[in-house]
Amino acid sequence: MHVAEQERVIIVGAGPVGLTLALALAQQDIPVLVLEAEPALAHDLRAGSFHPPTLDMLAPLGVTEEMLARGYKVRRWQFRDRQQGLIVEWDLGLIADATAFPFRFHLEQHRLAHILLGKLQALPHAQVRFSHPVRAVSQDADAVSASCEAPGGAVRFEGRWLIGADGSHSVVRKALDTDFEGFTWPERYVVISIAYDLEQHGFALNTYIADPEEWAGLFKVPHDGAAGLWRIGFPVRETESDAAALSEEGVQARLRRLLPWRDSYEVAYKSIYRVHQRVAREWRRGRMLLAGDAAHLNNPLGGMGLNGGIHDAVSLADKLGRVWRGESASLLDLYVKQRRTSNVEFIQEGSIRNKRNLEEKDEAVRRKRYDEMRALAADPVAARQFLLKTSMIASVQRSNAITA
Repeated sequence: MHVAEQERVIIVGAGPVGLTLALALAQQDIPVLVLEAEPALAHDLRAGSFHPPTLDMLAPLGVTEEMLARGYKVRRWQFRDRQQGLIVEWDLGLIADATAFPFRFHLEQHRLAHILLGKLQALPHAQVRFSHPVRAVSQDADAVSASCEAPGGAVRFEGRWLIGADGSHSVVRKALDTDFEGFTWPERYVVISIAYDLEQHGFALNTYIADPEEWAGLFKVPHDGAAGLWRIGFPVRETESDAAALSEEGVQARLRRLLPWRDSYEVAYKSIYRVHQRVAREWRRGRMLLAGDAAHLNNPLGGMGLNGGIHDAVSLADKLGRVWRGESASLLDLYVKQRRTSNVEFIQEGSIRNKRNLEEKDEAVRRKRYDEMRALAADPVAARQFLLKTSMIASVQRSNAITA
């Protein structure tokens, strides 16, 4: 086995989180090596909604400006009931004093990954190696290593620090031998993408539709055509097979129940997946750390998973950069405490609450919640506090408030 030695940070995983971390470190003149199992960037269609603080964090990296040229600004988002229609429309202009970007921004995550990769490849001390699945990682007091199956044979890379940004099945997390605490939802999610224009029917570009039997989450993303695509997520009952949910009949039936204006819709993409609520107990062991889906998973309602992962990356890049320049490695424990607390208190609780609000079966409870939403929206001060929380600004503030 060939051993490549270098003073650098090794990052496992070339998704948006790993690439954000790599870019934020490389722009501090810290050598980075990103190892990715796939032969190219993944064409991942799951996430695509970015919150204001994420745009704030990516702006100094030169990324936000490029994103804004390619996606949709979403200043208003809606909460609807399938039978009653619009309950509340929220205006993120109320938080314009707290962010330079008072809107949600829709851009599929693979498009962000390409922006990040382009910037990273322009830096001489940054390397990204595709088709390099990491099979094992190890460490001692002074160094880390990652063993890969490379196209030319087995190779081991060494460095000073190693970060697992390698997703839900993280090799690095397994090497840390830590519990991935939480649960898996019994139902799966099916996501269907169509080009039909839903704005003509009054839908905001980001809309949640409550229903005790079949809620839905809608958001519009850019596509090859000018019209873009509407991505619609539905729950899949435990008794329904993947094949039935993804069949033409099953897909069209779901769309007709929600969107009764056509007998059938042209479907660009469809996918089904399981959804988890989990947080790793330990995010650091010595010179190895976790970030993004390797450290935490949540359901997508509210768009907090990828955003939280990018917040991890930016926070870790700041602290690891300071450690690299000679400050105490205890800063990495602060990273863990800040980001794990934020995830548990905001992302896990918030995404679980969002799902339960959409699927509530008790009619009296639903009426009470709708009345509370309307009252909240009618009070600018209360609405602003609500938007600070749902935009993830409050979670970042909570994270930053932890100083030891």
